[in-house]
Amino acid sequence: MPSAGIVPRRAVQLAALFAMMVAFTAQLLGALLPVIPLFIAASVVNLGLDLVLQHKQPGLLAVLGRIRFDVTVRQLLRDMLILVGLLHIDGINPLEEQAPLTITLLLFYGTHFVCQAVAVLVRRTRSMPFVTRNIDASALRLCDAPPRILSRQTGRRLLRFSVPTTTGMMLTAITTDAYWGGIGLAVSLALSAGGTLYLGTWLLPKHRVASEKQALEWLDNWLAEYRPTVGMYFSGGSSSAYQANMWLSTLAALDGNPIIVLRERFMVQKIEATDVPIVCIPKVANLMRLEHSTLKVLLHPANSGKTSQILRIPSIKHAFTNHGESDKLSSCNPYAKAYDEVWVAGPAARDRYQLADIGVEDKDVIEVGRPQLAPIQPYAGAPAGRLTTVLYAPTWEGWDGNPGNTSVILAGENIVRELLADENVRLLYKPHPMTGSVDPRAGAANTRIQAMITEANARRSGAQPGPEAAAELARCTDALNALTTSAFRKSADELERMRLQGTPEEGRAAAVAAAVTAWEEAYWNSFPEWEHRIITTARPGIFSCFNQADVLISDVSSVVSDYLTSEKPYAVANTSGMSEDDFRVNFPTVRAATILTPEAEGVAGLLDAVRNPEKDTLAGERAELKEHLLGPSDPPSSVRFNQAALALAAKADERRVRMENRLSGIPGQRSQEDVDASETAEDKANGASDTTAAV
Repeated sequence: MPSAGIVPRRAVQLAALFAMMVAFTAQLLGALLPVIPLFIAASVVNLGLDLVLQHKQPGLLAVLGRIRFDVTVRQLLRDMLILVGLLHIDGINPLEEQAPLTITLLLFYGTHFVCQAVAVLVRRTRSMPFVTRNIDASALRLCDAPPRILSRQTGRRLLRFSVPTTTGMMLTAITTDAYWGGIGLAVSLALSAGGTLYLGTWLLPKHRVASEKQALEWLDNWLAEYRPTVGMYFSGGSSSAYQANMWLSTLAALDGNPIIVLRERFMVQKIEATDVPIVCIPKVANLMRLEHSTLKVLLHPANSGKTSQILRIPSIKHAFTNHGESDKLSSCNPYAKAYDEVWVAGPAARDRYQLADIGVEDKDVIEVGRPQLAPIQPYAGAPAGRLTTVLYAPTWEGWDGNPGNTSVILAGENIVRELLADENVRLLYKPHPMTGSVDPRAGAANTRIQAMITEANARRSGAQPGPEAAAELARCTDALNALTTSAFRKSADELERMRLQGTPEEGRAAAVAAAVTAWEEAYWNSFPEWEHRIITTARPGIFSCFNQADVLISDVSSVVSDYLTSEKPYAVANTSGMSEDDFRVNFPTVRAATILTPEAEGVAGLLDAVRNPEKDTLAGERAELKEHLLGPSDPPSSVRFNQAALALAAKADERRVRMENRLSGIPGQRSQEDVDASETAEDKANGASDTTAAV
C-alpha cells in the first residue's frame, strides 16, 4: 500500500499535467478557429500555470524535461501559437505588423540563449575544488553570488521575462494594434539583454575568484599553517548527517587540532554548529593532498563507498567509531577490518566482534566508552508525581527486511494502545527519522500511531502553562537560531556561504551548548505535564528525552545501550519470532530489559516495576550490564577516548619515522626533501643555461 500523502500528491501532479495539456489544446484551437476570448484566456492560463508549477511542482516539470518537453520548448510553443493566432485575426497585417514582432521575438530568444551560455561560464568560474566552513577563506577572493534567476534558474528567468511579451501580444489580439505587442517584446528583450550584461560582470576581474590551481595551493598552505592532527571523515546521504553530528562535541574536546573532512558538498550545511574547521573535498585526486599534511588520525562514524578512498593514505591512521552500538549485525560489519583500529564502548562490543568472526583482530579493538553520554542524568528513583513518563523510541526497519529490526510494524500500535489506556502515563513518541524509508508498512504504522496519540490528547485536559512559557520558548528559539543558523540570501551559492561562514567567534561552542540547554528546558516547560508528545524534529534530542523519561521502550538498537548509562528501567519489543530465552541470548543488550511481545504483553508489569522500585528485579542487572556495554566509569569516557586518539597518533608518528629511516637507508632512494632540493638545483642550472643561450 502506498504511504499516506503519495496518492494525493500524484493526483495533484496528474491534474496539473492534464490542465497544461488542456491549456495548450485550447490555445491551439483558439488560434486556428480563431476564437479570440478562448485564445487569450488559454494563452494567459498556460503561462500562469507554468509559472505556478515552477514553484509548486518542480518535480513534475523535471519529468517533462526528461521527455524533451522542457521549459524552453513549452514557452517556444506558446509563443508560436500566439503568432499563429495573430495571423488569423482580422485587422493585423502579417507583413507590416507581425514580421517585426517575429524578428523581435527571435532576438529575445537569442539573448536568452546567450544569457544561458554566460550563466554556464559564471558557474564554472565560481566552482571551487573544495568547500570550507569555520575557516577564513578571504584570500580566495570570495564575493557574493549573482542573482540566481540569472545564473541558475533558467526556466523561471525565461517564463518571467516572457510575461511582458505575452501581455503585449494579448493586447494586440484585443485591439488589433501591433503597437502593444511591440511594447511587450521590447520590455522582454530589454530585460533579457540587460540581465545578460549584468550577469557578464561576474566574468570581470573584480568578481573573479581564485582559479582551481590557486585554490589548491591555498588549501595546502592552510593545512600547513593550521597543522591538523586528528579529524573526522564522513560521507553519506542527506538523512545521515546525524551520524556525524553526534561526534562533534567529542571531536572538539580532543587534544590537538581537529578537522572535519567531508566528501559531499551539500553535507557542509548539514553539519550542526561547531567551531571545528570543515573541509569538503569531493574529488579523490584532491583528497590525496591530505597525505602531505600533518593529519595523523581520522575517525569514521560510518562506512560508505567513499571510505575506501581515504583509506589509501597510509600516513593517516584510521579508527572506526560507528554512530552507535547495538547487537544488530550492522554493528559488526566486515568492512571494519579495513581500519587500523575499531573503537567500541565496552567489553560487550569486543566480544561481539570476536563472535562475529569477520577478521577484526582483538588487539585492534579499543574500548573507549561513549563520551557523548555525559549529559544523560542518572536514575533518581520512582516517578515523583502522579504521571509516569514513558519514552517509546523505536528504530527503523533497516535494509534486510528482518522483522526484528523495528517494533513499529508488528508491535508499535499495540504498545501505544496499551500505554494510552493507562491514565497515569504520559507518552513521548520519538520514531527514528528514517522510519518508512524502506518499508511502506513502517511509514503507515508510524502515521497511525501518531494519529492515536493525537486522538488521546484530545480526550485529556488539565492545567496549561501560562503565556510566559511560550514566550520563553520563542526567546530561546531565537537565541539558539542566532547561534546555530546562518542567514543566507536566496541567491547565495557555495562561495558566498564560504565567505560568510569564516572563522567563528571565540567562545561560540560554549554559547551554543548553553543555548541548547536553555532551549530544551523551555521546550518541556511550554507543554502541559499531562500531554503526550510526538517528537519528530531534531530537537529536543534523544538524550533530552532520556532525561524526561522514567522508562524507555525501544528495539534492539544503540538507543538501548545509550539509555543504560542512566540505569533506569527499560523494555525491548521482541518482534524477531524468537522465544524470550533465545532473544536474550542472541542480544545481550536486552539482558536487563523487560521483554514485550508483539501483542504488548509485559507493559503492565513494566509500569508497575517503575512505579514500585521494590518490584524492580532487574536493577542490579542493569548496573552490571551498563559496565559490560559502556565500560567503567573511571576514568571517564572522555579521558579514555582522548587517550586512544593520542595513542593512535603516536603510532602514525612511529610509522613516519620508520618510513623515513627506511628511505634514507636504501641506496639510490632519496627522501622528498632531497628530491625537492635536487629539482631546485636543476631548475637553477636550466635557468643559467637558458640565459647563456640567450646571450
